[in-house]
Amino acid sequence: MIRPLAWLWAGVVIGVSFIATPIKFTADSLTRPVALDVGRATFHALALTEWVLLAVLALLIWREHWAGRRVPRAVVWCAGFILVVLVLQTGWLLPALDERVESIIDGIEPPPSPLHMVYGVLEVAKVFALIALGVVAPPLADRQTNRQTRRSR
Repeated sequence: MIRPLAWLWAGVVIGVSFIATPIKFTADSLTRPVALDVGRATFHALALTEWVLLAVLALLIWREHWAGRRVPRAVVWCAGFILVVLVLQTGWLLPALDERVESIIDGIEPPPSPLHMVYGVLEVAKVFALIALGVVAPPLADRQTNRQTRRSR
């Protein structure tokens, strides 16, 4: 179940971060402060969703290990990398970006900052980690073969 979760999660991040978010800034009727406020709400919802997905991933890894099935080291490394990215994004970047959005909504243009670029680089890295996780995680067919082998013994 790790592989389908990784593909689903990668799709969610791609859909929100790389499709929906940039498109909102092309809407003529949407002012920049409103677009930023919508983006703030969107990325907080995405972060919450990702923490839930990470908890599910951790449970799936634990279940595989507890059931005596080998969990590839690459799966654990990918999960750990994703954890670090989420901690950086939700613990540091989102609060800092929220402050910038508040300033813009209040009519104050903050000085240029690399925060959006850092967030974007981490999003790209997270998507690559999720794709890698989807590749290195054991396919469901392997688990069913293992189950049939154990039953026939």
